[in-house]
Amino acid sequence: MTSISYLNGFDPSRLQRIRHWMQVYVEVGKFSGSSVLINRNGNEVFFNAEGLRNRERSERFERDTVVRFYSMTKPVTTVALMILVEKGLCHLDAPVSDFIPAFSNMEALVAAARRIDQTTSCATPTLHQLLTHTSGFSYSFNPGILPEEMKKERLDFHPSGSALEHTCNRLATLPLAFAPGIGWEYSVSIDVIGRVVEVISGRSLDQFFQKEIFQPLGIDDIRFNFDPSTTGRIASLYTSLEGDPMDLNSAQKKSDATQNMGPRLRLVDEEEGSPFWDTRLFSGGGGLIGTLDGYMKFAEALRTGSNANGERILSPSTLNFMKRNHLRGDIASLGPQSFAEQPMEGVGFGLGGAVMLDPARARTPGHVGDFSWGGMASTFFWIDHTYNMSVVFLTQLTPSSTYPARAELKAIVNGAMSS
Repeated sequence: MTSISYLNGFDPSRLQRIRHWMQVYVEVGKFSGSSVLINRNGNEVFFNAEGLRNRERSERFERDTVVRFYSMTKPVTTVALMILVEKGLCHLDAPVSDFIPAFSNMEALVAAARRIDQTTSCATPTLHQLLTHTSGFSYSFNPGILPEEMKKERLDFHPSGSALEHTCNRLATLPLAFAPGIGWEYSVSIDVIGRVVEVISGRSLDQFFQKEIFQPLGIDDIRFNFDPSTTGRIASLYTSLEGDPMDLNSAQKKSDATQNMGPRLRLVDEEEGSPFWDTRLFSGGGGLIGTLDGYMKFAEALRTGSNANGERILSPSTLNFMKRNHLRGDIASLGPQSFAEQPMEGVGFGLGGAVMLDPARARTPGHVGDFSWGGMASTFFWIDHTYNMSVVFLTQLTPSSTYPARAELKAIVNGAMSS
């Protein structure tokens, strides 16, 4: 199952710690299975897969196992918009209402609001505010009045939901959690960006991704839906929660640390009957499915600006711009109340992902400028320009806050570097 080449400054014995760490997560029942791939200087230096993609049928988690990326879709949608920015078809200070008129005449909840109708007029969010989660939108799993209303209205951009256009128009009937620009809240903003891409390009989001991103990069195994080519390779999704598996802020985790009952995995979604077989809504914030190698090709394109054949989808200047911190400080300084896929102290936010500002304050080994993001099924990727390295980790456990796997993996990888 393991294929390792000791290249590019990795200590072989320390690199093996990754394999042991993955085995332990599977053996104690925290993850059903997982895989990790590390590239440095454009070369593969480590791959390993452990455990099962389907516990009920004892099917192995393999290199070509297909997973739900969820929020690791967000960097792809961000790249899609920046392709349009580079073509001069839009600019980041444009209000979203220029492309989706339903977002004209916006309202935001007043401070200390207790009802959804306690609002005041506010500016319309800009594309930049959408990209940086400073728009005032939210997610239904966040705490607060707006998330409660979103949950009631089922505004979760689920693959079986109504078309992206209709869902965005429904979202526009609700107020913002706060006036744009004054705070940070993890949100459906990138789903709205996905609709903006559709409006500007005149193509559905899946068609745009295929023609403008995946085909140029030679990626043929990332899409919005399962199809015959994925049959027999799809990982089941599990949760550690008793209740809603997508309640990322839930305190009902059944982990060994909180309940002394040992880790528990409950099946949420499997190959047969999954809503991803009949995707109707192309969620730019969380709708993609795919493989380890497919996402590595995308991560490497973010890191280097092109694929192995020199195909380029964005200029180096634009990519550098995306991977800078676009907030006025770290995320924590903006007083977020929401869940986030990353630490908030010492971490800023660029366009499509988090940017490491101070590893000490983030309490995670790494380098200033590390660019990363994850998904709610505990998937994760990061790009380290200091080491010329990209890392992709896949598993299928929700919520992603169940275990500190991302920080642990990053510490092991950095600890395995000898130069």
